[in-house]
Amino acid sequence: MQLEYFQLIDRIIDLSVDEHRIKVEARIPTTSTVFEGHFPGYPLMPGVLLVEAMAQTSGWLLVAMNRFERMPFLAAVKEAKLRNFVRPGENLDIAASLTHEGSGYAMTAARISIGGKLTCSASLTFSIVPFPDPVFRDQMMVCAKQIDFPAEAIAHG
Repeated sequence: MQLEYFQLIDRIIDLSVDEHRIKVEARIPTTSTVFEGHFPGYPLMPGVLLVEAMAQTSGWLLVAMNRFERMPFLAAVKEAKLRNFVRPGENLDIAASLTHEGSGYAMTAARISIGGKLTCSASLTFSIVPFPDPVFRDQMMVCAKQIDFPAEAIAHG
């Protein structure tokens, strides 16, 4: 996880386009400037970054389902629940599944667990649009390779 670059997913561990689900791993870094202010002497992962990690996980599922031809952009967060504190050095298991798709939008149910215990969850809505330009798509493909995005989920690249 590279907080300063907003790359919150370390590795895709399971992706099934047919079953509309994804699982990823992410390790909270032990040190980051984020923790200097959140909170001094008691570092905690900000809840907004946990929601972003769930959104990125869902986003990679939607990219795969669209064969890397369309891009999801977060449009709404509903029913976000932060159940426990997340501390530096913890390993996150993040999962998402498609709950609805149509009319240029998709909804997912996402959750984060630590050591098998549910830590947070949310219902997320995305707008699905064409990639803004080929350069952006190419940059996303570089990021995809870094997190072990399955090559078979890329239509042409």
